[in-house]
Amino acid sequence: MAKDLVIVESPAKAKTIGRFLGSKYVAKASMGHVRDIPRSTMGVAVDDLSFTPTYEVMAEKQKVVAELAKASKEAETVYLATDPDREGEAISWHLVKAAKIDEAKIKRVVFHEITAGAVKEAFDHPRAIDLNLVNAQQARRILDRLVGYELSPVLWRKVRRGLSAGRVQSVALRLVVDREREIMAFTAEEYWSIEAELTKRPKSSPEAIPFMAELRGLKGTDEKIKIGNQAEATRILADIEGAMYVVSAVTKRERKAKPAAPFITSTLQQEAYRKLRFGARKTMRIAQQLYEGVDLGPQGATALITYMRTDSTNLAESAVREAASYIRWKYGKEYMPDSPRVYAKKVKGAQEAHEAIRPISIGTEPEAVRQFLNRDQYRLYDLIWKRMLASQMSDAVFDSTRVDIDAATKSKKVYEFRATGSVLKFAGFRAVYMEDADDAAKSEDDATGTLPELSARDLLDMLGITPEQHFTQPPPRYTEATLIKALEEDGIGRPSTYAPTIATVVDRDYVRKDQGRYYPTKLGFAVTGLLTQHFPDIIEVGFTARVEEELDEIARGERQWKPVLKDFYKPFNKKVSEAMENAKRVPSSEIDEESSEVCDVCGRPMVIKSGRFGRFLSCSGFPDCKNSAPLLQRIGVDCPECGNGQMVERKKKGKDGKKFYGCSNYPTCTFTVNQRPLPQPCPDCGKLLVASGKTNARCTACAYKGPIPEDELVEMAS
Repeated sequence: MAKDLVIVESPAKAKTIGRFLGSKYVAKASMGHVRDIPRSTMGVAVDDLSFTPTYEVMAEKQKVVAELAKASKEAETVYLATDPDREGEAISWHLVKAAKIDEAKIKRVVFHEITAGAVKEAFDHPRAIDLNLVNAQQARRILDRLVGYELSPVLWRKVRRGLSAGRVQSVALRLVVDREREIMAFTAEEYWSIEAELTKRPKSSPEAIPFMAELRGLKGTDEKIKIGNQAEATRILADIEGAMYVVSAVTKRERKAKPAAPFITSTLQQEAYRKLRFGARKTMRIAQQLYEGVDLGPQGATALITYMRTDSTNLAESAVREAASYIRWKYGKEYMPDSPRVYAKKVKGAQEAHEAIRPISIGTEPEAVRQFLNRDQYRLYDLIWKRMLASQMSDAVFDSTRVDIDAATKSKKVYEFRATGSVLKFAGFRAVYMEDADDAAKSEDDATGTLPELSARDLLDMLGITPEQHFTQPPPRYTEATLIKALEEDGIGRPSTYAPTIATVVDRDYVRKDQGRYYPTKLGFAVTGLLTQHFPDIIEVGFTARVEEELDEIARGERQWKPVLKDFYKPFNKKVSEAMENAKRVPSSEIDEESSEVCDVCGRPMVIKSGRFGRFLSCSGFPDCKNSAPLLQRIGVDCPECGNGQMVERKKKGKDGKKFYGCSNYPTCTFTVNQRPLPQPCPDCGKLLVASGKTNARCTACAYKGPIPEDELVEMAS
């Protein structure tokens, strides 16, 4: 009897699903996308404004497609169980077309968690492929191809050959460039603060505990006093000398803090960066492993979290009930809120049918599975588990105290000082988890501790008074967390695009990362300047957000995708023609690409130039210094042999000049591989993974083969 075929993206997912399917089914992996627009041509019909794309099966997927085509012919039913989003819907649609699967056999199944119940429910209620979702994905892909293919030649003419531009990436670059320009234009202003150390009279009393109070202003005025320089601070100190300090008011109140919502894609990426220092691509790669399933020994391949590409904070009722039972058992009834917490949508266009990222079961404690997970998997699962549990716990409760103090001077002026204290009265959700913050001052919850018991009209002694100089600070450069937050808040991209967007601007050397902060390069400034001059709409934040809204409308079936492309393309193409004409009239200004290397002859920075034999390093002091060197392109992977060097891209000598990858410590270390090393280790043995083709990976030490994680595949718009 013929078996039913189930097609998923990866072997790990197939293995996990296989635990819940009977012998009637066979699960196979497509290894991600199997078709795409060819990179060698535009691949989109623009002359007749039909925008019909030309799709080709990727060379490295020919064998996979042939195997799936054969298996589908032998199967009675073909279940397409790719991921539950636009990208997954498009993969299923492309599979049908590429493998020529009989559409009468096809059933689409969707689940947001890989559990026996969710898989059974999906197979009991299959549906057809949702062409609205497919068309939204097609529209995005074609739109990005149009922008990249037509915009990049303008950069070649005006800046340097080989550059490329993308729709979302160009806006992300602009955010970084605009922030850097803000910093460059910023002028620091001096200001001073004055703090007094005080104690209750008499000093010998057990209640005479010293505490700090900050000068706020003059009594009778509403504004906080501003001290602009040392002379002003000295004048105030002289005026305050000998003042009588008395408590004017004590305000006590109970204050509550609520837990953060369970994770969505963007908040997971932000918090994983803050707490674990995981980059967005690394976070999504590990989350993918936890979603698809890991081997838990006797339990076999088991999924630990729900789908990790989501912008909804919704939670299944069953998950909320399970969390409530766990909290009651583990912490007690007082740690439960009066009613289950529901978190409102905050992201534009959030798909409320989806769920937040949460553990499959809150009963699967991180410590219980730690022995089966590698360090990074454990740390990310622990973060997701704690965030979910805390989101359903009661408020944290603080006793907050504010003490206002009058300092009456001989000059009859009365200066106002203020001391604040906040004491955690009931931990609530804080017993499990606290959210970190970006570039923010300490919150009132964490800034201060207890104050002595004070009452109005209490006299105080001044033990010391301290003036301190400060300077206003420019806006901080973006970290990976704050850049993702900005992209999300401005409606730029969607959950699946944040990681590859940031990776793209870094890989193109438009942006560099130093001590966790993003800096635009000279090249990044030049590209943004040109695009702002000729294509202000394309890299305008509001425009890009509107495009995302239109794609959402296509996905909901509210708009047709070809008219959306037509409305975009006609004015865009006109601007491209004008920019190219302008480029012919105005000479280009070649921008040298910066490097991190230093000339070993004169000590000046080396820059990257292009010659007959490709790119090379040249001294920026040329022609005074004519030193040059081969370009060693670091790829962000440590050498697996010596552990001290980094893997760099090299070229073999001779006419062929084929690429290979070797240790930067050569000739001390002679380790080399012919295929590009990947930053993630082999999931089976932990050794070096290399790219095998454009979308597949293989281990250099064991027999593992699998897809390159989607977030490791940088979208190439050109």
